[in-house]
Amino acid sequence: MELSPRQRDVLNFITRFVKDKGYPPTIREIGHAVNISSTSVVDYNLNILQTKGYIHRDREVSRGVRLLEKDTELQEVGADAFVIRIPVLGRIVASEPVPIPDEDFSPLDAEDSIALTRDIMQEQGPIYALEVKGDSMIDALIHDGDIVVMKPQAQYSNGDLVAAWLKAEKETTLKRFFRESRTRVRLQPANPTMEPIYVHPSNLEIQGKVIAVVRQL
Repeated sequence: MELSPRQRDVLNFITRFVKDKGYPPTIREIGHAVNISSTSVVDYNLNILQTKGYIHRDREVSRGVRLLEKDTELQEVGADAFVIRIPVLGRIVASEPVPIPDEDFSPLDAEDSIALTRDIMQEQGPIYALEVKGDSMIDALIHDGDIVVMKPQAQYSNGDLVAAWLKAEKETTLKRFFRESRTRVRLQPANPTMEPIYVHPSNLEIQGKVIAVVRQL
C-alpha cells in the first residue's frame, strides 16, 4: 500500500532517529520533526503506518514504536533494546523494610513492574521502584500515588532524597537526608506542615536514593 508524503516523512524520521540514537522517538519529537503541531494527527499517521505493516506500537511505553522489516531501509529494533523493566517492590508507608534486590534479581520475580526507556533510565546495577503513600514530599513535586525509582548505594550526601528505614519505629519514610553530626541525622520532609525527623545513625538504615520519579496523572 502506498504511503502519503506525510506518512513517508514520519516513517523516514523514525528510521533516521532509531539509527542515530538506538531507540524510537516520542510522538512530540515526531511532530516537531515533520511540522505537525497536533499529537493526535501524529497518532493518526502512526496508526496508518501500523495498519500498513511498517511499524508496531506499544501504547504502554512512551517510545513504543518498533520498526518492521517492510522497507529494505528499515531495521527492526526490538523492545528490549530500549526498554528496561523495573520491579515495584512495595510502598513507602509504616511497614516492613523494603527488600533490596541483588545483582541477580529479575524484574520477572516481582509481582509488579514499570517500563522506562533506556534514555531516561541509564543507571546500572540493582534498581527498584516504590509507590509513594502520603504527602510529605509535595514541595518536591512528589505526590501520593507517584512511583519513585530507587538505587541502593554505599554512601549518601546531604540533600539526597532517600527511603529511610527507622529501626526502632519499624517505619519506612521518604525524606531528604542530612547528617548534622556523628550522633544525629535529620530527615527533612518537603511539606511546610510537617516537622523533620531526628534520629541517631544507629537507628537508621538508608535503603536507596531516588534517581527518578514516575508521576501518576
